Amino acid sequence: MAASMQFINLTPFRLHSTSIPKHHSRPFTVRCSSSAKSYNITLLPGDGIGPEVISVAKNVLNLAGSLEGIEFKFKEMPMGGAALDLTGVPLPEETLSTAKQSDAVLLGAIGGYKWDKNEKHLKPETGLLQLRAGLKVFANLRPASVLPQLVDASTLKKEVAEGVDLMVVRELTGGIYFGKPRGFGTNENGEEIGYNTEVYAAYEVDRIARIAFETARKRSSKLCSVDKANVLEASMFWRKRVMAIAEEYPDVELTHMYVDNAAMQLVRNPKQFDTIVTNNIFGDILSDEASMITGSIGMLPSASLGESGPGLFEPIHGSAPDIAGQDKANPLATILSAAMLLKYGLGEVKAAERIELAVLNTLDRGFRTGDIYSDGNKLVGCKEMGEQVLKSVDTKTPASV
Repeated sequence: MAASMQFINLTPFRLHSTSIPKHHSRPFTVRCSSSAKSYNITLLPGDGIGPEVISVAKNVLNLAGSLEGIEFKFKEMPMGGAALDLTGVPLPEETLSTAKQSDAVLLGAIGGYKWDKNEKHLKPETGLLQLRAGLKVFANLRPASVLPQLVDASTLKKEVAEGVDLMVVRELTGGIYFGKPRGFGTNENGEEIGYNTEVYAAYEVDRIARIAFETARKRSSKLCSVDKANVLEASMFWRKRVMAIAEEYPDVELTHMYVDNAAMQLVRNPKQFDTIVTNNIFGDILSDEASMITGSIGMLPSASLGESGPGLFEPIHGSAPDIAGQDKANPLATILSAAMLLKYGLGEVKAAERIELAVLNTLDRGFRTGDIYSDGNKLVGCKEMGEQVLKSVDTKTPASV
């Protein structure tokens, strides 16, 4: 039972109502379970292995929900390359509208070689940025825990990887991915240039810092803020604001680390970290690095949350076009993203724990997809792994809440 709690190691939380300036936003909240047990879920299968893993996660959601008296109404919409082929844009207006009106959004994966040469506004990845902006989700929570069943799958030595349990809190809608000015031009020497802008406003840093402090408070009360304050003015400002917010959380130990050192320390001694907070681009890189400590990027879920409206839940792996349609994908990250959807999007903790326990039980029984396979286990494909999780969902009893 303890292992299942370590798996995600977060509990729903609410920021203090006085902690965010009124003129910027309302308190960050996680939706609580109500007496109404019917939810509208937007499914965005996307590209590559996305449709395969979403199909499996949908079945798991349905079963876990039915066992807890929950009904889901799913609506599948195109996004990414699939939407480009159907409509000519990576995020059709109807898809965004449907997502906004739902209770939560579950995304598979987007992108592929087919669209790599498209102009920027016609790339699948642009649709994902537009979706995040449209849903106004700014906080990305990415857990990275080394499960006892998979410690040998890590590329790190067992003594380094064993017991790793960290959370990366990534700012999602600001920084260099969205900053302006950006584009292409010509410099004073007549040479072609490309440029982007790393920029953050105080309220953007403050709100992600508060979420990170709240997250750390629910874990081990240790928070490491990662920046590049020895070189970048935007990082100097980031550190200044994080330190200011730290005064509201005297019970949380705050440290700072430059991003290049953090990248090294994650593979040298990852157990030194508990909760990491960082900007958009650093979080993008460090969370992927942290994922490999666990043994496979195919194991890790994520939640993107805002101050109101539906959250966006997705595995952190890509579309893996090389194995798409071959029944080789690992669906566990998407299944665990569905568990995060239940817990942090809908407040349905019991159903979420039922799924988390089912994944652990399936691994205990030795089932592995190719990315986490080792001698002595049972190699299965995406569909079979899903079937085994369904069996475990139907037999496992969630922990009391």
